[in-house]
Amino acid sequence: MSLENQLRDGLKQLGLELANEKVTKLLQYLELLQKWNKVYNLTAIRDPQEMLVKHLLDSLAVVPHIQPTRLIDVGTGGGLPGIPLAICYPDAQIDLLDSNSKKTRFLIQAKAELGLVNTQVIHGRVEEHHPEPLYDAVISRAFAALEDMLYWTNDLLPAGGVWWAMKAQKDFEPLDILPQNAKLDEQIELNVPGLNAERRLIKLIKTENTKG
Repeated sequence: MSLENQLRDGLKQLGLELANEKVTKLLQYLELLQKWNKVYNLTAIRDPQEMLVKHLLDSLAVVPHIQPTRLIDVGTGGGLPGIPLAICYPDAQIDLLDSNSKKTRFLIQAKAELGLVNTQVIHGRVEEHHPEPLYDAVISRAFAALEDMLYWTNDLLPAGGVWWAMKAQKDFEPLDILPQNAKLDEQIELNVPGLNAERRLIKLIKTENTKG
């Protein structure tokens, strides 16, 4: 099966109806990721079909569950899930933050080649980023520990803002002890087409403007 057919089949399984232009951009992004990965080592995954499943479809699995207005992907790496989200939601502001200069160079190039006018690439550490205004939501698949994600991204959200934590099975952890300013709102089991592994999307609400 071609990568395009595999992507279209995956989108169908996820219940996502995307215009051909968006499907084309997703495939272009995958091609860019493969090309730059040879030099910049953006991901340990080399096989294009494996990359499609474990990176692209894994990121797209969250799309039906979030409706971003102004969101930041922290520790985005090669742009996951931020770039797929920016493609799917062209009217939302989807910013990409990473401290690795090679990865942010790739992101700047991808933004230009894909014509993503709704995203800003930020090279730096999360604690040094002071956005104005604050974001409505933070998403990340880079933090193994939820506690770390909540602590380091706390100042990016106002009270009422949302944390979206993408978790692989190896990162599942008890959610009975959370910081006092974070309230568990929802746990969503994700089914990633072609992936025989558990994935989970955790939604938390920031309840007050205190650190931790």
